[in-house]
Amino acid sequence: MSRGTIGDLRGASRVLVYGVTGSGKTTAAVRLGEVLGLPVHLVDDEVGWLPGWVERPTEEQRQIVSGLVAGERWLMDSAYAKWSDLVLPRVEVVVALDYPRLLSLARLLRRTAHRWLLRTEVCNGNRETLRQIVSRESILVWHFRSFARKRRRILAWEGEPGGTPVLRLTHPRDLGRLLRELGPADDSAPVRPGRGSGVARTEGGLSPP
Repeated sequence: MSRGTIGDLRGASRVLVYGVTGSGKTTAAVRLGEVLGLPVHLVDDEVGWLPGWVERPTEEQRQIVSGLVAGERWLMDSAYAKWSDLVLPRVEVVVALDYPRLLSLARLLRRTAHRWLLRTEVCNGNRETLRQIVSRESILVWHFRSFARKRRRILAWEGEPGGTPVLRLTHPRDLGRLLRELGPADDSAPVRPGRGSGVARTEGGLSPP
């Protein structure tokens, strides 16, 4: 991978949004899908979780992802480690949300509290619970476990000469600027509403986006 440009993104048909936990990958993916006119796939809904916070078996996840990435036009809001090897060879551009720790953590805290208080559906009928929020598998705990590793991965991708272009955004205002430069949304684009999961993933279980 290498450093990308807005021109790379304009011409891309297969895009991956990747970022630190709490950066708002799902929302960014939906907005980018609108302006680029690409079908958006939300992997927590379509791949990772079944109702009742039951994790979909790994092989089934890989089968689903294989079908998704075989298409010629798509935008994905994450790539779990257990099947990222299927996604990365097909991606034409990576949009990386490399937001500061305090900013992404503050956004994650607000989002988690909001979902718990309002009983907002996260994915496939699943909702945040207080037990999840305070558990060792909490998405808040996962933020601290994964932040440094995800940032290193983004910087390594960006610094690698040749290969897939990476657009690294370091603040939400960079995303807003990018969306404005890309132009108005295509109302005909087949975009699904963004939600994102509130349960943390582990390397042994549901791997981090």
